Amino acid sequence: MTAVNRVDLHTHSNCSDGVLEPAALVARAAQRQVELLALTDHDTVSGCEEAAAACERHGIRFVPGVELTCLWRQREVHVVGLNIERTHPVLRAHCAAVLERRRQRIAAMGQRLTLAGLPGEALVAEVLAAAVPTRTHLARSLCERGLAPTPQRAFERWLQRGRPGYVGAQWPPLAAAVASIVAAGGAAVLAHPHRYRVSNGALRELVGEFQAAGGVGIEVSLSGMGPGDTDRAAALARRFGLTGSIGSDFHEPNLPWRPLGRFAKLPDRITPVMVCLAP
Repeated sequence: MTAVNRVDLHTHSNCSDGVLEPAALVARAAQRQVELLALTDHDTVSGCEEAAAACERHGIRFVPGVELTCLWRQREVHVVGLNIERTHPVLRAHCAAVLERRRQRIAAMGQRLTLAGLPGEALVAEVLAAAVPTRTHLARSLCERGLAPTPQRAFERWLQRGRPGYVGAQWPPLAAAVASIVAAGGAAVLAHPHRYRVSNGALRELVGEFQAAGGVGIEVSLSGMGPGDTDRAAALARRFGLTGSIGSDFHEPNLPWRPLGRFAKLPDRITPVMVCLAP
């Protein structure tokens, strides 16, 4: 395939927990001179049609994608699916089941926040209006009501593990997430390996099980990765024969450490995941 220099294969719109509509996200990508763009909203493909149309207008090659939430040894991990058939029944059923789990979790968190003296019912009503309700939506609602100064502080005070509003989630297992991507004809990529708080040995086991389940790539260049993170991800890619992916994990313009459009080159001896994508 033709070489592409400006790539972002991990972005989010307001169809999940981003703030820009898909078309606005694409317009921003065009300003950043992105040539290859994937929309990878959490557990939904609802924004891909709008993003695809906008990419065509701007002359950007579009890759339909999704970021699936799953569990590995009771730890939450994320798998990006690239170049998926977004109407495939297996993928749609998987996303619908996760959406229901998300709604149940948010409702349970609202009950806990009510017990803590906060307007949990009102907060939940606002969050459940989102297409894919997430804890980030709940954090933003807490900020809008003056109950936290920033979403990060909302997580730290109310929403993360051990805090009053936290409720654990029972996501589908890792193998099921990978299988749904593969069924939809997509390339499964392990997202942000540097964020999983596990030992190096456990991370190798995670990547090995991911590869055995049908995974073909790992994010090697991502916003927030330091040189050591990239080196470790690249070493895992080489060890398990995985391709390397590039992305920003863009959510909103006000997060300067996640700028839309990643222009970094992949390390030596890393095959770009783009070779797995249809031209």
